[in-house]
Amino acid sequence: MKFTKMHGLGNDFIIIEEEQTGKYSDYTVLAQKLCDRHFGIGADGLLIVAKSQIADIKMRIFNADGSEAEMCGNGIRCFAKYVYERGILKKDKFEVETLAGVIIPTLYIKNGIVDSVMVDMGKPVFDDAIEDLPIEAGDRHFNITYVNMGVPHVVVFMEEINVEDILKYGPIIEHHKLFPHGTNVNFVKIGNRDDIYVRTWERGVGLTLACGTGTCASAVAACKSGRAPEKLTAHLAAGDLRIEWVHNGNVYMYGPAEFVFDGSIELSK
Repeated sequence: MKFTKMHGLGNDFIIIEEEQTGKYSDYTVLAQKLCDRHFGIGADGLLIVAKSQIADIKMRIFNADGSEAEMCGNGIRCFAKYVYERGILKKDKFEVETLAGVIIPTLYIKNGIVDSVMVDMGKPVFDDAIEDLPIEAGDRHFNITYVNMGVPHVVVFMEEINVEDILKYGPIIEHHKLFPHGTNVNFVKIGNRDDIYVRTWERGVGLTLACGTGTCASAVAACKSGRAPEKLTAHLAAGDLRIEWVHNGNVYMYGPAEFVFDGSIELSK
């Protein structure tokens, strides 16, 4: 089975074209096998390149635990770079079908190589009942704000972001009774007037180096609460994303995608 490894700011993915999967039609099991960092290739998620009846192309996303995600911000930048550079689509702007709807990436190309990608992430969805809402998580209380960017996110504003706190409280908030299907959890520190710091505990994955939808959700929550402007830079563990929330409408994400390597793997049943 041929595959490609890519990453967006350290959030890494295995990309496989649908016709390459052959007898492995159970993508849940395939993701678990391939994403295992000890016995597989190792990645945060698996991206499947598929044909679409409603858009130019279709992206399916499976987390490392095998659960299927509606959308992935870093993943779609990698996906867009892959389909352009492999000649599947030769347009610098196209439509991608996802479980969160049709997403439109725009490619910035230099000498035939995708240098960066801007993604129209659509409109955020809020829950007024979960805005700066105090909740109990283990031995601490947090105020959380809910923002759905195609996938559910909560945002927690912190004076300082501590990895130990993320590892301890991230999974507790992920499985809080408010979220029967789980949620992604973003821990956010406000920097200067136009920048924020974000670390994300991803549903079905854990702590990652970057999360595109989570960064968008964090930027929107910061703007909506008056903590940050509509255009800002988000500092993640492995680099920066630029986020713009236009006139309380769509959210736009600007960031890189990087090729790591091509390979092939044989899997036993």
